[in-house]
Amino acid sequence: MFEFLTDRPEVGLRWSACAADAASDSLLAERGADRSLSTASVGKILLLIELARRFAAGELERARPLERGKEAVGDSGLWQAMDASSLSAADAARLVGAVSDNVATNVLLDLVGLAAVTRAAADLGLTRTALLDRVRDDRLPEHPPALSRGSAAELARLAARLHRRDVFGTEASSEVVAWLSLGTDLSMVASAFGLDPLAHREADRGIRLWNKTGTDAGVRADVGVVTSPAGAIAYAVLAEWDADAPATVRDDVLTAMRRTGDRIRAGGE
Repeated sequence: MFEFLTDRPEVGLRWSACAADAASDSLLAERGADRSLSTASVGKILLLIELARRFAAGELERARPLERGKEAVGDSGLWQAMDASSLSAADAARLVGAVSDNVATNVLLDLVGLAAVTRAAADLGLTRTALLDRVRDDRLPEHPPALSRGSAAELARLAARLHRRDVFGTEASSEVVAWLSLGTDLSMVASAFGLDPLAHREADRGIRLWNKTGTDAGVRADVGVVTSPAGAIAYAVLAEWDADAPATVRDDVLTAMRRTGDRIRAGGE
């Protein structure tokens, strides 16, 4: 399944990949699965998990209003371009799930605290996967070197647990999956599934998907669960390479991720 994922030391390209049966955790394929690589926005899953846990426990109201304030961070997201200066906590989470909204991420992280997200990850048994920091336009030497890190083995297992509603209970797991099912980035592994990027919450030709991606200079990551009539496959495919490598490396990575998605799709049929 992962024969297309080839390390290239000359450009620093390394892969971490894992696919498993989402119902049983039975391993289907792996390559460098225990490597912990930079995962960019994939770590936002952990923030959403802690938020959903608080909603389910009654520790936080979904309707709690959150102010954008003077939050200024670029790249992915919509809130930075919206007139609305206030959103409910649940709507901010929907923005993170749908478009990996950076402003909403930071506002939610200010609400729950990075320490709480770290504790939640530890409670889930994650040792190679973490959200390390808030989103920053400029990452300086005094900041953590990446927004998040993770291993494909841990992330695929986490995706499978969410699929089975086994992350802090049924209610919390279901809410996280609902948020992530809004995701619009199908540019990586999920490009092979032939789904509408803007509307794939319902089954299309028998295929249903939820996923979270991460993108940064020298990073592409895609984690999720694809379900077909034959069953559900949890996957995590992570790539990290030198940020100053030739531009063609990104194209090669995306091609390999698409071909891997083809194999994952075939494995689910």
